[in-house]
Amino acid sequence: MIQVDKLSISYNGIPLFQDLSFALQKQERCALIGRNGCGKSTLLRLITGQEEQDSGVISLPKNYRLGYLKQSFQFTQGTVLEEAALGLPENKKDHLYEAEKILFGLGLTEEQIHQPPSELSGGFHLRLELAKVLLSEPDCLLLDEPTNYLDILSIRWLTQFLQSWKNELLVVSHDRDFLDRTCTHSLAIHRKKMHKIKGSTGDLFEQILQEEEVYEKTRANLEKKRAHAQSYIERFGAKATKAAQAQSRQKMISKIPALEKLKELYNLDFQFQEAPFHSKKFLDASHLHFFYQEGNPIIQDFSMAVEKNDRIAIIGKNGYGKSTLLRLLAKDLPPLEGEVKYSDNVSLGYFGQTNIGRLDPSKTIEDEIAEANPTLNLTQVKQICGIMMFSGDVSKKKTSVLSGGEKSRVLLGKILAKKCNLLFLDEPTHHLDIESIEALIDALEEFQGSYIIVTHSELFLRRLDFTKLVICHEGRQMVFQGSYDEFLEKVGWEEEEKVSFKKPTLGDRQKRAEWVAERAKTLKPIEMEISRCENSITQLEDLQKEEQNELLAISESQSSTTRIAILAKSLGEKEKKLNDLYDKLQELHIDYEKKKKSFEENKPL
Repeated sequence: MIQVDKLSISYNGIPLFQDLSFALQKQERCALIGRNGCGKSTLLRLITGQEEQDSGVISLPKNYRLGYLKQSFQFTQGTVLEEAALGLPENKKDHLYEAEKILFGLGLTEEQIHQPPSELSGGFHLRLELAKVLLSEPDCLLLDEPTNYLDILSIRWLTQFLQSWKNELLVVSHDRDFLDRTCTHSLAIHRKKMHKIKGSTGDLFEQILQEEEVYEKTRANLEKKRAHAQSYIERFGAKATKAAQAQSRQKMISKIPALEKLKELYNLDFQFQEAPFHSKKFLDASHLHFFYQEGNPIIQDFSMAVEKNDRIAIIGKNGYGKSTLLRLLAKDLPPLEGEVKYSDNVSLGYFGQTNIGRLDPSKTIEDEIAEANPTLNLTQVKQICGIMMFSGDVSKKKTSVLSGGEKSRVLLGKILAKKCNLLFLDEPTHHLDIESIEALIDALEEFQGSYIIVTHSELFLRRLDFTKLVICHEGRQMVFQGSYDEFLEKVGWEEEEKVSFKKPTLGDRQKRAEWVAERAKTLKPIEMEISRCENSITQLEDLQKEEQNELLAISESQSSTTRIAILAKSLGEKEKKLNDLYDKLQELHIDYEKKKKSFEENKPL
């Protein structure tokens, strides 16, 4: 267990939190929530010793092991699987199947786990590091926004994994659905203090709200009592007949506790402005094709109409073209084949993943909002800034100094400034806290136009009444008419069926060990021969280049014809050797790939 007692920390003299106290008991899985900037990530760094508190104590049992997802990585192994296996406890170093299970669950493919870690993208580096932490079986898992880099299938898998976690867990996330499905308890840093209950995040929010209502009623009653007593003193304090009563009232006032009025906490609270639209259909997408690399199609023969009152979600694994499809529909990216036709009077509000980078760092928040709709006056621009939590002089900040979450709110403010009847939103919740996500859901529920959302959030998918889903598989897309729950019931994720394992028996492990040994025995000599052949080619080409340079110099100076003849003969011989080596290298590669494929097809558990 972890015991935190009266923990305080400040930055530049401003307290982040004060006298924070709580205990994480044995086998508790706790959700840690709170507004952006309240200190959730800082608390995790304090527990792991990466930062030092101003005061207070953090107590851990002797030999208590923490599993913390680092944000910087240094990989040392030749393959992703070997790197992940470093996380296995000493008594399980040969249990590679466990590493495979977690890597596949987190969305890596068979091909990826045999690649060098350096060939993975940054998002997959985080998944690899998460796999190592999960495999290490610590006494307590500390996870800071683990779902930020996962797709919907990986989030579903991680949810199931953590539901069966037998030790302690402290997880920070803005995804309430993930937290409530995963955790047994909820913690919140609110007004620089810690609150904890057994139950869901919704239960905790409700308790905090009730506590604040009771506090405010108590404070108002005490203020009323104080004011009444003070009024009595002022009226009768000078009269001899009432002096005793006045003194009694003065003593009573001194005993009334002075409760400070709670400061108002700003919430995102907005509605999208709606442009009129009288047609039946917003757009028609016909036979769209797109790829970034020829032979590797992303969007294939995709057709869909977006009609009035449509609510459409685009879902699927990372890398399967969700954002690309949205960009094609928004005409932010031209298709290689097919076309997208818009009806008249369509007014699009587009929130794209790359749009944060399109904010002008030299412009203020006010400038960006005003640019979205030049017809707005300064008062209207200020009003929208205030709605997006940029009140007063804050709206004069340049976008270059804003955090990712603040930039996301600026982009939403730009959409809010413009009257829209069609919204395209690509992962709009990525930088928003729980309160802001709730406000966005409320605004979308009230929006009378149509919208298309790319999301990995099952909270979004279940809370909003979607009429269509676009499910992106590898190289193809499927349109499903109905809600997300109907999709799960009638169709389900075909990719989830591929991530199923049974624990290997002793015989299975023996077969696996024999397979690994035989694979190495067969392929290693070919790999070495390929390497020798490549080195010979490099050396021969270097010599050939030197002789070509010498021959060119002799020809220009018209020197010895004998030397020219020798060089010409030597170059011809080297050319023949190079051709032979290239032919041999090609044969080696063909042989290698053929044998490698044969081994993979006969791979045991």
